[in-house]
Amino acid sequence: MISKNTKPKRNGQLSRRDFIVLTGVTTIGTLAGCATNPVTGKNQLMLMSEADEIKLDQQHSPHQFSADYGPAQDKLLNTYLNDLGKKVAGVSHRPGMPYSFRCVNATYVNAYAFPGGSIAATRGILLSLDNEAELAGLLGHEIGHVNARHTADRMTKTMLAQVVVVGLTAYAATENAKYAPLAAGLGGIGAGMLLAKYSRDDERQADALGLEYMTKAGLNPAGMVGLMDVLRSLSSHKPNVIERMFSSHPMSDERYKTAVEAVQGKYKPNENLPLNKEKFMDHTAHLRKIKGAVEKIQNGEAEMTKGKFPAAEQQFKQALKEAPGDYTALVMMAKCQLAQKKNEEAARYAGEAKNIYPQEPQAYHVSGMALVEMKKYGQALQEFNAYEKKLPGNPNTTFYKGYTFDGLNKRNKAVAEYKNYLNMVDSGEMAEHAYKRLVEWGIIKEQSQQQK
Repeated sequence: MISKNTKPKRNGQLSRRDFIVLTGVTTIGTLAGCATNPVTGKNQLMLMSEADEIKLDQQHSPHQFSADYGPAQDKLLNTYLNDLGKKVAGVSHRPGMPYSFRCVNATYVNAYAFPGGSIAATRGILLSLDNEAELAGLLGHEIGHVNARHTADRMTKTMLAQVVVVGLTAYAATENAKYAPLAAGLGGIGAGMLLAKYSRDDERQADALGLEYMTKAGLNPAGMVGLMDVLRSLSSHKPNVIERMFSSHPMSDERYKTAVEAVQGKYKPNENLPLNKEKFMDHTAHLRKIKGAVEKIQNGEAEMTKGKFPAAEQQFKQALKEAPGDYTALVMMAKCQLAQKKNEEAARYAGEAKNIYPQEPQAYHVSGMALVEMKKYGQALQEFNAYEKKLPGNPNTTFYKGYTFDGLNKRNKAVAEYKNYLNMVDSGEMAEHAYKRLVEWGIIKEQSQQQK
């Protein structure tokens, strides 16, 4: 790790880490950390205000959605999710939060919520569901996390322990360790602590709240039992596609049994509420048409994480035969080509992805990476600039802009970008590279081994 004493000065600007720390200090000083939990009505030590939750959500959620290949281009599906989600959120304890719901193009099985109410479900999990009640149970559970302020509570405890975790590492790198060096620059800031693992108590509470909200919204509570059954089945038959969900949402037989007991007991009077299967099927029809392609993308990603790139390439090729314009398949294929050092092919697939979904920035980053590998630094810089224009705030882009300026022998601009990067990230291979270059150029003094 690079010592703060040796890093370039920050020119009066706060880093993200400083912001988080100062947020905690300010809250302690002005509000003494007291807040009423909107679900329990009890006083709770909380070092984040509602405004802080919303601000962190707005800052980080766009990067996570991009890391998951952007919102699905199926407008009918996204409108359906957003309408249903807002219907369920409208009967929750915090109906005034700025909720938004979308399907993201990622194919692994997961759903997640940011603390300000930005909620996503992947294509993988939607293809696993059978009716609207199961979807309402899923969204209700995520709304439950927002209402109970689970992320704010976890961050408060972390601040008090003086361990500040900021989501500045590449999401793809942490999730795909086998090709982490490649994935580190492939787009997206990880959500870090905002999407960290919930406790079993958090999950129990979110389950209970999800049941309450979905039933109040007029959906059959049996949908929650169906959702739990789907997740249990996937954990047995397709563990690779659901491991990320279970890493943040720990599953247990106890949760399933608790849902069954609640449906058969407390919610027995609601057993005649609709499941709305036909409505769900109508709105997911387009997605279900490419289910085979989605499954092949899942298989390809599994092969990628095992370092079996030729096998992954075959899966992506088959997926693209079934769904030629699938953005995720194209970007994953580009990454796979990069991993095999087939840089021109990587750039070609990334280019196709950009044409298919020009609003989504990840393909620009992948294209830039391919061009860097080909030492076409000027073109790479254009791609990174295009990415940053669409989605500012990714420190990886800052590093690679510095790297391309370095390759173009534009030292002053490289220095500026490397400094900016080290203001945001102070550990890891890219930070070490930036630090080393600044030392070589005499911008900063190298720290002695004893000081380290």
